[in-house]
Amino acid sequence: MAASIWKTCQVCLCRSIQYSSRVGPITRTISSQNASISHLLRRDPKEMCDTVVAKGWIKSVREQKHVMFLSLHDGSCIDSLQIVAKEHVCTDGIAFGCSVEVRGHLIPSKSKGQKVELSAEEIKVIGPCDNEIYPLKARTRHSADYTRQIPHLRSRTNTFSSLLRIRNSATQAVHAFFQEAGFLQVDTPIITSNDCEGAGETFTVQPANPVVLEDVEKNSNDKSGLFFNVPAFLTVSGQLHLEIVASSHQKVYTLGPTFRAENSSSRRHLSEFYMLEVEEAFADSVEDIMKLTEDCVKSVTHKVCNQSQDDVELFHKHVSPGHKDVIDKLLGKPFTVLSYTDAINILEKHRKQFEFDPKWGCDLLKEHEKFLVSHCDNIPVFVVDYPADIKPFYAKSNDDPSTVAAVDLLVPDVGELVGGTVREDRLDILQQRLDDLKLTDSYQWYLDLRRFGNVPHSGFGLGFERYLQFLLGVEHIRDVIPFPRYAHSCLL
Repeated sequence: MAASIWKTCQVCLCRSIQYSSRVGPITRTISSQNASISHLLRRDPKEMCDTVVAKGWIKSVREQKHVMFLSLHDGSCIDSLQIVAKEHVCTDGIAFGCSVEVRGHLIPSKSKGQKVELSAEEIKVIGPCDNEIYPLKARTRHSADYTRQIPHLRSRTNTFSSLLRIRNSATQAVHAFFQEAGFLQVDTPIITSNDCEGAGETFTVQPANPVVLEDVEKNSNDKSGLFFNVPAFLTVSGQLHLEIVASSHQKVYTLGPTFRAENSSSRRHLSEFYMLEVEEAFADSVEDIMKLTEDCVKSVTHKVCNQSQDDVELFHKHVSPGHKDVIDKLLGKPFTVLSYTDAINILEKHRKQFEFDPKWGCDLLKEHEKFLVSHCDNIPVFVVDYPADIKPFYAKSNDDPSTVAAVDLLVPDVGELVGGTVREDRLDILQQRLDDLKLTDSYQWYLDLRRFGNVPHSGFGLGFERYLQFLLGVEHIRDVIPFPRYAHSCLL
């Protein structure tokens, strides 16, 4: 019987290998019928094909006596494709904002700033747009405050269209960096039973339909009235789950949504945002965290500025003039390192400049963070060795038990971008902390990680939206995420 099964498996494996050897690399040919505007604009005018089809949305309409010039955009790049349409080609309904399909010939362009344009032979209006009531207006720079109120349409504006491409580029750059460094991507859960930060800023998860809970209780001895039998929340951090996987796979990371139920209307807080979180086993010092963090931030920034150069330049030219110098300085100089104690001493010497007095033992506020970066010539600053009382229970105690091996990265304008710690790997100390916080029962599994095959480890979290704020010089965090969620606002 076993021999028969083995022979069958060998046959299946052999067939699989034969099949695999017949299949070459899968590629998608971009034809003239499905090419993006980005692709069409890169065409060599000397190699024009017979007929192309372009699809997108009209960004502007300019009419002359016998010809109409249209600007066509499809989101694939910052530029639009100029459409030249003679009278007999133009149809009713062509207007700013409408969607169209244009068939014609690519020809060398006589206009400045573009190599090619599309001489239209046929224009088909797919979706008309009533300009009388359309909230966006042609050739108008709409304010961020205005477009924030129409999230279903703001991706059509030039600025937000660029932001989405930059965000995509930054996401890919993050993955490229960690994949090349040998890290494993882990999808940590969005629903969790722990509050990693311990601040109580969690959203509770329960079914909206009470009938569901009644059905759940019918099939269980548990009468807690809870769907999961224990309180469940939207995650505030994937760190603890990453620690689990790092205890078997050493180098892991995640980039996903996290949630904080805090009533804040500041320019750098959201209720839903994305976090890059990293955990590395056998990394046992803040120096390890700082090295990985600096390499990551510089690598991602360099790649985004190169791959999305036109989009980044739009922000640095029109949204935050002069911010390019800040980014160049980040890329060209090593980050500064200050101990928390030295940082407080610097702040105390300038206490008259602050609304809130800096004191040893208190967390740094945004005004303090921004001052420290400015004091260090606008170069990002690592602040290390924080007081134990203002850091989470899992931060490892230093030789001086009043401080822990924690590090924050402060950057110009934004303040704190990254927070990290060496994790406490000594079972007795961690056990005592959890006892003091009355959390021992809930975190037995966390103690098990120290009981079975324990290793020193560390990690950090980077706020992805704050990174984009810093990279582009955007004033409000709500303008670097497609659909911002914050207190009193959950549009769509």
